[in-house]
Amino acid sequence: MDRRLLEEGLATIASSRERTGDLWHAHYGAGAIAAYFWVRENRLTALAAGSVTAEAKAMLRQHGTHISHTASPSERMPLEEAEARIADALEHTIGELHWVGHQVIYGAISLKAIRELEGWGTVEEIEQIAQLIESFERTIPGRSWVNTTVKEIRHMQLNENDNFPEILHPIQLSQFILEELGAFRTIYQAEAHHDLIGHMLTYGHALNMLYELGYQALFYKGIPPFLKMVKALRLSRDIDLTPEAATLQSPVDMLPLEQAERSRALPHELEYWLTDRRCRDWYGGHIFKFPFSFYHHAKHEEPIPEIWENFRYIIA
Repeated sequence: MDRRLLEEGLATIASSRERTGDLWHAHYGAGAIAAYFWVRENRLTALAAGSVTAEAKAMLRQHGTHISHTASPSERMPLEEAEARIADALEHTIGELHWVGHQVIYGAISLKAIRELEGWGTVEEIEQIAQLIESFERTIPGRSWVNTTVKEIRHMQLNENDNFPEILHPIQLSQFILEELGAFRTIYQAEAHHDLIGHMLTYGHALNMLYELGYQALFYKGIPPFLKMVKALRLSRDIDLTPEAATLQSPVDMLPLEQAERSRALPHELEYWLTDRRCRDWYGGHIFKFPFSFYHHAKHEEPIPEIWENFRYIIA
């Protein structure tokens, strides 16, 4: 494995706001880190693993921070201090639903990469990551929704009628997420549907990563806002999304929505990587993040065929 994917991925997350002025360029850094761990933690053929790594490197060449100097041990912020600063930033934001959980996704994958490297980053770089996470505070739950609005989600409450299971550890969360994915009759190609379902995978995976890294308190604090997103997603699960049957709040989607494209191959197969992923800009790094998260959940419970089938509509 090429640990430069971790180093450049972290550098890209750290520098994203300074480079672009927004929250989203960090997607590419998170995608590179996801590619590293997805290959390392799953049994791929040598050709498939090489293709994943090559695509992640190509993405970083186009969108990454091209680091010419890696901080020496004397320049690095001590591992424990770096983790504490990022965890503190998460503590301030993880209790609410902000931008479908991206602050949790960025924070968890950064902590996982820093732990893998046994320390990374100067004080300034760690502070940049922490400030990126903190900048999500008081932001909206997300911009695109079916059959609900941002205002309604902000005031949404969880209750017994939701029939959510008690979630005390990652295995339970993964089982729950796979069941929710399998419950969709149709997955539509829209930010308000396909993309949101994909982020259910990554948001939940980020919570599991925090638990596995020893941040159980953050895991538990993050469950209610995650379930709020799932509750909102359920409003789009059992209907035909026609202009007469659905409402849509989105600056990018339009009714009627079309069914998402189905992927013939799965990401652990070489055939999947023979498609030109660059023409779609690696889907902003999600081409690595969605598989990384789905296969993590699948390790906890072998998905039934219907769940694998729905996953194909997430990763085409």
